[in-house]
Amino acid sequence: MQHPARLLLPFLAVGFVSSVQAAGVDPRIDHLLTELGKVRAISSAQLSPDGNQLAWVVRTDGKDAIEVAKADGSDVHRIGGTKTGDCNESDPAWAPDSQHLAFLSSCASGGKQKDLLIVGPQSRDTPHHMASLPGVAQGLSWSPDGKSLGFLYVPNGTRRASAVYAAKPASGEIGVDGLEVQRVASVAAEGGAVRLLTPAATYAYEFSWSPDSARIAFTGAPPPGDNNWWVAKLYVQDAQADAKASVVVDPATVKGSLHGLQMALPRWSPDGKRIVFIGGLMSDQGSTGGDLYAVPTTGGEPANLTTGTHVTPAWFTWSGTQKLLVSQVANGQSQVAEYNINETAAQPERVLFTLPATIGDGTAEMALSLSSDRSRIAYVQSSYTEAPEVHAGALGSNAPAAVTHINAALKPGWGKAESVEWDNEGRRVQGWLLYPADYDANKKYPMIVTVHGGPSSAVIPRWPRMGFAGEPFSALGYFVFMPNPRGSFGQGEAYVQANRKDFGHGDLRDILAGIDTIEKKLPVDDKRLGLTGWSYGGFMSMFIPTQTQRFRAVVAGAGIANWQSYYGQNLIDQWMIPFFGASVYDDPQVYAKSSAINFIKQTKSPTLIVVGDRDAECPAPQSFEYWHALRAQGVPTSLVVYPNEGHHFVDADHQRDVLQRALMWFQKYLPASN
Repeated sequence: MQHPARLLLPFLAVGFVSSVQAAGVDPRIDHLLTELGKVRAISSAQLSPDGNQLAWVVRTDGKDAIEVAKADGSDVHRIGGTKTGDCNESDPAWAPDSQHLAFLSSCASGGKQKDLLIVGPQSRDTPHHMASLPGVAQGLSWSPDGKSLGFLYVPNGTRRASAVYAAKPASGEIGVDGLEVQRVASVAAEGGAVRLLTPAATYAYEFSWSPDSARIAFTGAPPPGDNNWWVAKLYVQDAQADAKASVVVDPATVKGSLHGLQMALPRWSPDGKRIVFIGGLMSDQGSTGGDLYAVPTTGGEPANLTTGTHVTPAWFTWSGTQKLLVSQVANGQSQVAEYNINETAAQPERVLFTLPATIGDGTAEMALSLSSDRSRIAYVQSSYTEAPEVHAGALGSNAPAAVTHINAALKPGWGKAESVEWDNEGRRVQGWLLYPADYDANKKYPMIVTVHGGPSSAVIPRWPRMGFAGEPFSALGYFVFMPNPRGSFGQGEAYVQANRKDFGHGDLRDILAGIDTIEKKLPVDDKRLGLTGWSYGGFMSMFIPTQTQRFRAVVAGAGIANWQSYYGQNLIDQWMIPFFGASVYDDPQVYAKSSAINFIKQTKSPTLIVVGDRDAECPAPQSFEYWHALRAQGVPTSLVVYPNEGHHFVDADHQRDVLQRALMWFQKYLPASN
């Protein structure tokens, strides 16, 4: 039988765009999309250990290149000169001597494989080839002694090592054939053979070097890697090929607050005696948040160092023998704080600065780069008012200014933003509200509610990317409400865990209470409410209309219609046990109570549904199931399946098309004008 997704391919990007333009589409949409497409993504800002140089990755016309500059942003130049053809560079990593910069490049092979290169001491020099890396490599990290360069490596891998990217087409013996294992690998500083350090039977997710460079700590689990991050253990081993790895922490067997939860960012203490990491209820690898834990390198029960905190640590580094620098989510904002740490606790000493902006670049959220003496800092920052730039300067009580001007010419086309707070069921809840562009207090406006993914995540102000986003609706005359209900980062681990076994219920009540709060003080027309979201937000966009009739139009991206059938369809079912408390086979009712399909007859809202045909996290059959049910109920609906896309769309035409369709759907069923 033909795969059902293939039946929809003729309806995709290019033909649709030309047909709607011919039909007289609102030129504001085309202008808005064009402006969004001008932003150049910036990632991987790296400050040299001596604090004198910067490197970052900037995307231009779909290609990534590394630029280097002085720490104040002056003397910007690309490493190795001008590049042509299919050429991408990534993962810049300064050597401890600050005189050499290692990076990954596909330029020599025309995009067919990556090479590990090094340049310096003058970054305009011709790069030196260290090793060829057929497969997938990422996460370069120098050993502290500068003698080795470690990285995560899938030898001969065929796809990016993450569940958000397009899954392999299913064929052969499922779960057995074609498994790709990511391992920690290293290469000597002078180049040469690649050494595979971690076992072939363990998929490695993250790693860090011990202070003496003799050992590594890593999180790992049996393959398949996309699925088993949620059951990963913490290991320590010698930094040698075929060394024995010892389990330091297994969340499945510990007795304290980490039991059954996830781990991320293992970091050795300066004396090499213990490892601190972030542990908590996390719904996606890379979307890190929780409490800080410490465990001896020889193993034992991990100690929760931040019990009862009301912020969410998301990234940290040791800044002294008893000091941590922590990047954390605090009530919908980014915050950088200094912590004192002892054997049993890590206490905030002072908050350095709080920003209504996002720190990080989407690949390393909340990540900072520091000089070796911890006096200077660098990171990528964006907000609702400022497009992405590299910020760098002294580490202190004031956030450093931008030192690049890559996107300085871009200005927001949407309205002003403000943080909104309200109380519901004994909790203080927060969200962000964008006003309509050209707001007039004497007019009534529709409002679109955008529910974030996760649910273990948070809305923090950032410049919208091309693709599925809520902010652009403001430019067309809508209020845009982006809540952080229970289950979100930013108010402590208890707030994150308040969503367990209760998807779509308590968080919906939080959202509705937020809408009521906004409507009491601003001219929002309650008869013109829209709803949208992606991933968990896509699930909420399917589920909420079955619980309330307040929303008049919906766009559901990569959603989940039926948690019971989803359990057997997705490729990452390990994430579900911590949230639902049991498998669907042991407790089907807890899944049924949050399944939109069980309440589908109450749905009346016209709904656009979009999904990638190779989505491993929220498989396309879930969108088909919901679309089929809406059609059976006579509800206006449209389903668009994008070919060769995973949970995260990578094709620029698809990114543009999915946003254009969403804008046009709301324009049709929820027009901004009265």
